[in-house]
Amino acid sequence: MKQFFAMLLALVMALSLAACGGSGGSEGSGGSQPSGGGSSGGDKVVKIGVFEPATGDSGAGGKQEMLGMQYANKETPTVVIGGETYTVELVYADNASDASKAPTAASQLVSQDVSLVLGTYGSSSAIAGGPIFGEAGLAAIGVTCTNPGVTAGNDYYFRICFLDPFQGTVLANFAQEKFSAKKAYLLGELGNDYDQGLLNYFEQAFDGDVVKDSFPTNTSDFSTYLNKAVAEGADVIFCPVSIAYSTQIVKLAASMNLEIPILGSDTLDSNKVLEAAKGSNVQIYVSTFYQEGGAPDFDNGIKAWLAEDSTAMTNNGGNDTIAAVTAMGYDAYYVALEALKAAGSPDKAAVKAALPSLTYTGVSGDIAFDEVGDAVRDTAYIKTADNAAGAWTLETVQTAK
Repeated sequence: MKQFFAMLLALVMALSLAACGGSGGSEGSGGSQPSGGGSSGGDKVVKIGVFEPATGDSGAGGKQEMLGMQYANKETPTVVIGGETYTVELVYADNASDASKAPTAASQLVSQDVSLVLGTYGSSSAIAGGPIFGEAGLAAIGVTCTNPGVTAGNDYYFRICFLDPFQGTVLANFAQEKFSAKKAYLLGELGNDYDQGLLNYFEQAFDGDVVKDSFPTNTSDFSTYLNKAVAEGADVIFCPVSIAYSTQIVKLAASMNLEIPILGSDTLDSNKVLEAAKGSNVQIYVSTFYQEGGAPDFDNGIKAWLAEDSTAMTNNGGNDTIAAVTAMGYDAYYVALEALKAAGSPDKAAVKAALPSLTYTGVSGDIAFDEVGDAVRDTAYIKTADNAAGAWTLETVQTAK
């Protein structure tokens, strides 16, 4: 019996030592993993917030803007930060095209520990969500939110697009040069910061008479407004409205055989607007950030991706026409990567500190920031709708006088 207990004690001690040795071996293996280990997949992850509308009046535009980011992320899914490779994860929050919901979406991204934020399509949502990012010390890079109020008083909001004072002036100049316009009819959504800002900037730059109206939110019949433009003898109509409203206006204009040219801002640069105008005689001209053909490698690559990804194709409006906001979303993603590299850390404070001096040449042109955080941009593309082909064609490249 004594021999049995002695043998049992020896066995227990041997098993104990083996267990300790096994534990030590696991720790050693963990310590010898390549740097960057930490997640279940063995990669370090850096999160970039995507503050965009996937629903609401601007949902179509938000989806197209996100397509650029998603394609860039597929093309370049990692970034080297401080000598270590990180997998880039896009974290989404839908602001629903609604300024009242934007702060909640912004707070969601703050809670997800993202290093910086991209977006949003829609200046009103950017203005509403911006203070949340500022309070959290989190930098945001506006992609196509053009209203000056986005960066005004907020050191944490930057942007890569031109501003509405520039865009409004460009379109006013174009109306006079192209059509010798002496009277313009201006139409926007009541209470919409983006619409109303652009109407004011156009009016200030236009050397002629203006008639200005604002329609209530959720308006679905624009016949009164278009008939007024005709009755007033307007030479051009300027309506920098959302995709949801602009498609209704264009369809009505087509049914009326409206002869007055319609001028729109970057929000009208949409496949849905082209679809609404197709087969009609409506004249549409828009100011925007990019014209397809400007960067062939990008154009060919994203078209191939759209062809193989049915969801992406649907989000692009059902065809492979490249929207300017998609090119801008693509550039914004790479600006974010450059900021992370320059920061040398995914820490949000370091990223914010790196942004002001950052420069980058993207498919939409050279990108740099001024002392406010606004983009240094001096050129807009004016495109017109080819209603027979259902495509945009470049009318002119224009700068503000």
